Amino acid sequence: MQKAIVVYLTEKKNNLSDLNQLLQEGWKVVSQSAMSGAGGGGAVYSLVIIEKD
Repeated sequence: MQKAIVVYLTEKKNNLSDLNQLLQEGWKVVSQSAMSGAGGGGAVYSLVIIEKD
């Protein structure tokens, strides 16, 4: 089974804890791709594909 998650980082918040939780549950990163953010603002986005047997 595969799952896609968009990881985001801004000056004030991020969702890295969501990704870290999935990794602790046994999910493995298959690929990661940078995404461009609309309008700038210092936000960083990354598409992460994870999988679990």
